[in-house]
Amino acid sequence: MVIMTSPTTFQPVLERIAEEIERTPGRGRPADYIPALAARDPRSFGMAVAEPDGTVYGVGDWRQPFSAQSITKVFTLALDLAREGDALWEHVGREPSGNPFNSLVQLEYENGIPRNPFINAGALVVTDRLHTRTGDASGELLAFLRAESGNQDLTFDEEVAASETAHGDRNAALGHFMAAYGNIDNPVPVLLDQYFRQCSVTASCADLALATTVLARHGIRADGTRLLTRSQAKQINAIMLTCGTYDAAGDFAYRVGLPGKSGVGGGIIAVVPGRCTLCVWSPGLDERGNSVAGVAALDRFTTLTGLSVF
Repeated sequence: MVIMTSPTTFQPVLERIAEEIERTPGRGRPADYIPALAARDPRSFGMAVAEPDGTVYGVGDWRQPFSAQSITKVFTLALDLAREGDALWEHVGREPSGNPFNSLVQLEYENGIPRNPFINAGALVVTDRLHTRTGDASGELLAFLRAESGNQDLTFDEEVAASETAHGDRNAALGHFMAAYGNIDNPVPVLLDQYFRQCSVTASCADLALATTVLARHGIRADGTRLLTRSQAKQINAIMLTCGTYDAAGDFAYRVGLPGKSGVGGGIIAVVPGRCTLCVWSPGLDERGNSVAGVAALDRFTTLTGLSVF
């Protein structure tokens, strides 16, 4: 049953979802392969909805900062695509991978060109290209998130960045492998430092929902300037729908019906173009690296509101 008739009813919808999630057993497990994230309580839960005008609704731990992790790949992609346009797609594909997000397998078959910008190999390429164009990819990302969220206190979590660096051998292997094919411009250690800092950004559901509204506004930033063409915003939303939740993207599209991007910190962002953006956070993950409660909450949101791209 669809219960929503206008944006003013977002808050009751969120409160209903939070009540349902609270009664749900089995929340998954935090990302224990990143020690700095392993201690998070899997029953923590927050959810925020932001409208294009900056109005935000929230419930639970929606103002609690958490590690954004792979969610930041969306914004790095937007920043680089805005600078170099379609030339980016000569270095990274736009197809679902069907393999784990840190897989090395496909790179061998596809000559060092990652399948999409959201698996780790693809995100490394995008970060590398943004770093070449700005001299500080992670700094550019942080400045963007601060501006779009209106929160100047957003920062990197140095403990998380150090933890990922200490356990980053597979990402290093991806970087060196692509460098061997000429698909990386910067020294791999420099790239990895930028990438791990990018993933360590700490932000709340409110912050990330607000930052994502650039995609709901079809490429227009919070200050009214245009970052992306309407077509580029569409492209990013499309890749989020098909590739944004690792090798569970098909199931996510089936259940939720929105462009989305998850991170192993337990967050997921989602976009209803022209209408609103969402961010949900709960640290317990399923075996594919997506928040168990987060996917369930977004599923309930689209069911209750009738808001979907389908």
